[in-house]
Amino acid sequence: MESRPSLWMRLAAACRTELGHLTMIHPTDRPWELPVGAAIAIGLPLFIGAFFDRLDFGLASSLGGLCFMYLPATALSHRMVMQMACAFGLIACYALGVMSQFVPLMAVPVLTFSAILVTMVCRFYGVGMPGSLFFVMVAAIGADLPVTVLEVPARVGLVAMGAVLACLIGFLYSIHVLRRRAPQQPPPPTASFDFVVFDSVVIGLCVGLSTAVAKGLGAEQAYWVPVSCLAVIQGASLRAVWTKKLQRILGTLAGLLLTWGLFLLPLGPWTIALTMTVLILVIETMVVRHYGLAVMFITPLTILLAEATTMGQGPAADLMQARLFDTVLGSFVGLLGGIALHSPRFRGAAGGAMRRLIPARFRGGSAPEPATDAGADLAARGE
Repeated sequence: MESRPSLWMRLAAACRTELGHLTMIHPTDRPWELPVGAAIAIGLPLFIGAFFDRLDFGLASSLGGLCFMYLPATALSHRMVMQMACAFGLIACYALGVMSQFVPLMAVPVLTFSAILVTMVCRFYGVGMPGSLFFVMVAAIGADLPVTVLEVPARVGLVAMGAVLACLIGFLYSIHVLRRRAPQQPPPPTASFDFVVFDSVVIGLCVGLSTAVAKGLGAEQAYWVPVSCLAVIQGASLRAVWTKKLQRILGTLAGLLLTWGLFLLPLGPWTIALTMTVLILVIETMVVRHYGLAVMFITPLTILLAEATTMGQGPAADLMQARLFDTVLGSFVGLLGGIALHSPRFRGAAGGAMRRLIPARFRGGSAPEPATDAGADLAARGE
């Protein structure tokens, strides 16, 4: 008769399994030109801003350059329609975020509404990773941006200019890459009520809840809380949600150390632009292989995106502590949301109540089972 494994042996086996999930490197066939194109689309506005000694303008335009990340691996006509649609979405989310700060207590409803709407659209049209993440991120950064009412049109215009530049770079990149890669067929629209509507509402409410908790705790510039929440809750399975949570926290810890090292350097407009461009290149090379390693470089990039113009005006230790707190808080709320999303009991109770509020013609069937392979999910966003 075999003896049962001891508690220590079971614990060791669980730790080995968890370590395997955390350290798994995913294969990818992404062309090397894609990270280069992303670095140019986001980095070029930074160098233009540094040239005119207006790095703040360059940072705003670089947010529009994020639409380059949404290039699908389809035919040229479909690529450009998708990229221009995402460019419009980024501009609109940024404008909503900036304007929300002028009305007390509007930031939470605006971020909640933005997260719900863009997640629905991304899921319905099969927009690959990063999905709704960048839309919510630019809205959250805009909501924490200290501007006057008269500065809003100029700021939104700068984001639009960056998006237009990214569309041009995406067009040139697509012409080049389609010469040696056959285009894929675009995914058909998804009409599932659960996958498109129910999941999007839960995700948006969790993003709003994380923002409300951060505001209630007195967090200043808590843009990283909803971003961390959304990044974690978008996991395709409960295992993926848990793994992403750990990878995001551990990657953020390592990224804060890297940020600390960057803050010790004599950074000026040109060196900040160069540093951020290199970070983008590394991130887009790593993110399809290992999310945790990518987060290590995403952390200093997002800090520079939001706070490069105010660097040196406060203790670096306070900034590091605030970003770590934001990550832990957002990841925790995202984990709770992920548990709810993957709970059949919660889905049955809350989904049934939500269906009764929706006209019958808008209801679809049950949600398709999403892929659990993070590499496959990430591959869907580009090449």
